[in-house]
Amino acid sequence: MNPLGEFLRSRRGVIRPQDAGLVRYGERRRVTGLRREELAQLAGVSVSYYTRLEQGQAPNVSDEVLDAVARALHLDPGERAHLFALARPGRAATEPAERATTAPPGLHQMLAMMPDVPAMVLGAATEVYAWNPLGHALLAWHLDEVPNMSRAVFLDPLTRALYADWPGKARSVVAYLRLAAGRYRDDQRVTGLVAELRAGSPEFAAMWAEHPVSTCETMTYDMVHPVVGPLTVNQHTLRLEETPDLMLVTFTVEPNSPSAAALRMLGGLPRQAAPARSPAPRRSSVAIR
Repeated sequence: MNPLGEFLRSRRGVIRPQDAGLVRYGERRRVTGLRREELAQLAGVSVSYYTRLEQGQAPNVSDEVLDAVARALHLDPGERAHLFALARPGRAATEPAERATTAPPGLHQMLAMMPDVPAMVLGAATEVYAWNPLGHALLAWHLDEVPNMSRAVFLDPLTRALYADWPGKARSVVAYLRLAAGRYRDDQRVTGLVAELRAGSPEFAAMWAEHPVSTCETMTYDMVHPVVGPLTVNQHTLRLEETPDLMLVTFTVEPNSPSAAALRMLGGLPRQAAPARSPAPRRSSVAIR
């Protein structure tokens, strides 16, 4: 498997020649996107060199060439970063031994100071290391154990039903995991999760084959919560400089909106609070952890 080649081919396939400024003279084409030689022309490199790059045989590719390819493919910043990570796996990946396995005390304190904002701390493989009670009530009211959020979205029916536009939410999960798989290529937590979801969810496998890539830093979701009804939340993902493989994820709503009223109602309902220090994820009866 060549992740770099798969990514480049997927992006070549969605760019029409006319969108790239190439003149067509009525010739019949076997492909709808760009040919290798056309992309090489746009990037200003030889066809043979671009072919080696797509085959994963150009380990010392320069920043200039990667930037030129990114421009030719119209990559956004997240996709460009993904391209660099795939082209230089040795530089992009952090050794698994250096990864965080728990949320540091400062993040637990931060969660405790945010009682009115659903929030959680995720690891690189979207495993939950900590969350506040409102985050628990919003996202996993039906679970006592700490889940893996990607696994929950695809394999837990109640989590799936939470999102009014489940395909949109699912695609954003796949887009983030594509980014994580490029950055943490040797981390079994990430690669194992992807393998499990590809085997257990045909929908995940189909979306994975499309190679979506996104940092998913700011997203908006319509939810249908079984306890308080519909609400619209804005998800914000922050990565911390000292622990870049951990993410602080918060969910906000428009002030004085029906969603704000629903969130206040959810916060006022009696429930079993999530633990202040979440344990390592474990497998539960609904095959999520």
